[in-house]
Amino acid sequence: MQIDLAKEFSAYPSGRYPADGSYNGERFRQEFLLPALLSARNGGVSRVEIDIDGVRTFGSSFLEEAFAGLVRKGLFSKQDLADYLVVTCSKPHLAIFRDSIWNYIDEAKPEPIDAVHA
Repeated sequence: MQIDLAKEFSAYPSGRYPADGSYNGERFRQEFLLPALLSARNGGVSRVEIDIDGVRTFGSSFLEEAFAGLVRKGLFSKQDLADYLVVTCSKPHLAIFRDSIWNYIDEAKPEPIDAVHA
């Protein structure tokens, strides 16, 4: 399964929460990433490829919330994401964002259960 982030979501994704704008990280995680990754985990698709080529820029809060939020919220482990998620780009200037996604995932720590359900 492939998600073209720019075409299917926004070429200018930014912000963490809905209050930060329509194209925020929480919305992308909940409406795009989570359903696709659940399908991969349940065998519906083998992997989820996020194509970031058409994106003009990313806000760091978007990247952290959308991707690392999967680990922080206890939805997926880092190993799950390594198994199911592929982030692609062919444009060299976007490689820093691809690498940042994996850095945020690597640094993410699951929140205490009380914080997740608050």
